[in-house]
Amino acid sequence: MSSIPSHTLNDGTTIPALGLGTWPMDDAEAERAVTTALEAGYRLIDTAANYRNETGVGRAVARSGVPREEIVVTTKLPGRHHGYEETLASFEESRSRLGLDHVDLYLIHWPLPRVDRYTDSWRAMIELRERGLVRSIGVSNFTAEHIGRLERETGVLPSVNQIELHPFFPQEELRAHHAGKGVLTESWSPLGRGSQLLDDLAVAAVAEAHGVTPAQAILRWHVQLGALPVPKSSDPARQRANLDVFGFTLDDAQMRTLSDRAHRRLGGDPDVHEEF
Repeated sequence: MSSIPSHTLNDGTTIPALGLGTWPMDDAEAERAVTTALEAGYRLIDTAANYRNETGVGRAVARSGVPREEIVVTTKLPGRHHGYEETLASFEESRSRLGLDHVDLYLIHWPLPRVDRYTDSWRAMIELRERGLVRSIGVSNFTAEHIGRLERETGVLPSVNQIELHPFFPQEELRAHHAGKGVLTESWSPLGRGSQLLDDLAVAAVAEAHGVTPAQAILRWHVQLGALPVPKSSDPARQRANLDVFGFTLDDAQMRTLSDRAHRRLGGDPDVHEEF
């Protein structure tokens, strides 16, 4: 059994407190990376239809020797498949590529408010959960307003909202909204991919104080915020290091230091970003 702490979601299921991201790996790289990650103790694997690596992820899960019930597999609905029937069909395509009888966590990848069909997709996801094909349902890149609409129109809140979150973009207001609603915050790009975050001198000082790497210090920041980071790595040594963040604690001043970077969004704005 893996020794990673876990969160209990608002639907009663549990999810590891840190996972492996797989974008932008292809099938072959994803199969290798997920294989070594599962060997290292990871039990949460994050993929998406639009990553085009579900087949590789599924192969690694099947061949790992880790009991299926110990592994939480997340995948995501692409924008081109928003709509009730479209979501049901897209899910079956993802499930087939993954080679799984069920998916543990299914997310709407982006809200696409101009298309305005995310509530139809949400109703389909509720149906998939009721049929036992999905254990937990959630969203990605949703704002508080988008989540509020789901709750008003269906009475069902997401268990998870996976959002851009890192010290350059700490999302205090949205995290507080999630906490008030019982929605778990999951962090994509937790290390600020494409930015200079890992080279930040203040980050380095916090890391040095604990004898850890800057990446480990940042991942610990996520954990102490109550967020669930899913760092991507295909390097086995880095995978192990990223997972080794549960044996030290940042103090309040260090948490403030990491939150007090120059804030900027690195990815798309959910109110206008479209990804099909």
